[in-house]
Amino acid sequence: RMLSGYKPKNNVQDSYKILDLEEGCSLDDVRNSYHNLAKKYHPDSSSGVADSKAFIRVEEAYRVVLSDLAAKQKSDPGEEEEDQFKSKSLQHRHYLSFEGVGIGTPSQREKQYMQFRVDRATEQVLEYRQQRLESRYAGSDLSRAKDVRESKKVKITQAVERLVEDLIQESMAKGDFDNLRGKGKPLQKFSDSPHIDPMTHNLNRILIDNGYQPEWILLQKEIRETIERLRKSIVASRRKLGEPMSLSEQKQWGRVCEQFAEDIRKLNKRVDNFNLVVPILSRQMVHFSTDKEILRARKTYEAVLEKVSDSDVKENEGKEGK
Repeated sequence: RMLSGYKPKNNVQDSYKILDLEEGCSLDDVRNSYHNLAKKYHPDSSSGVADSKAFIRVEEAYRVVLSDLAAKQKSDPGEEEEDQFKSKSLQHRHYLSFEGVGIGTPSQREKQYMQFRVDRATEQVLEYRQQRLESRYAGSDLSRAKDVRESKKVKITQAVERLVEDLIQESMAKGDFDNLRGKGKPLQKFSDSPHIDPMTHNLNRILIDNGYQPEWILLQKEIRETIERLRKSIVASRRKLGEPMSLSEQKQWGRVCEQFAEDIRKLNKRVDNFNLVVPILSRQMVHFSTDKEILRARKTYEAVLEKVSDSDVKENEGKEGK
């Protein structure tokens, strides 16, 4: 079916030139020339000039020359030569199938052709993915600029590190590190216990000497300072209002209590964060209650009033005694 609908692209003269033949040559010359060119240009040959396109052109030229010779043989009375030509003209027809891929029997060439199709499909998929990635990142100037900035930062960091290392080596060569305190002496340990890693203690000592504190220590200190400040502020606000409070002073005290409740709510969030990072379970903290803190502030205020009243009574008694 494929051969019946095939239309050669080359004319007769070009076909003879491709096969390096002249018109009027014999059928054996055509076959020998085709065999030599097929071995030379076949894709599976070991030749260095193997080319599938050139092999296809040779095939087309061979078919054109064969058809020309067949037309000439029909005009001649020799039928035996015509029958011989018909029987041997299609001996390489199997090379027209499977796109000229493979060598050996048709079944072997079919297996080789299937593997060739799998490899070609894999290459096409890779090329398609590469094109998609290139089209996706082709116009992303921002990402390119970010990459350039990051590379510059890395280069600058490496340059600074090299400069610092050069300065350290230069100072060591000059002897600037010869008069350091404790030179030649072993590092002091935190504990004399043999079960404690000395490296860990040395690192802890260095961190403590430089003012380092764990995060949970800082949070605990911040929470304690914040609650003390809030307690003092609410007691001070209550003392400013006096006793007994008027209607306007009661409204003002209500606003102070609302603000105090909001501050306690924010402080309880810090307590939650502290409980997440504290390494010791017994060091965890509970939430502060707004009602209890306000009650505590009232008791503190009443205690202050009692002290003030006691001091006034003692002063009056002293004056009376005098």
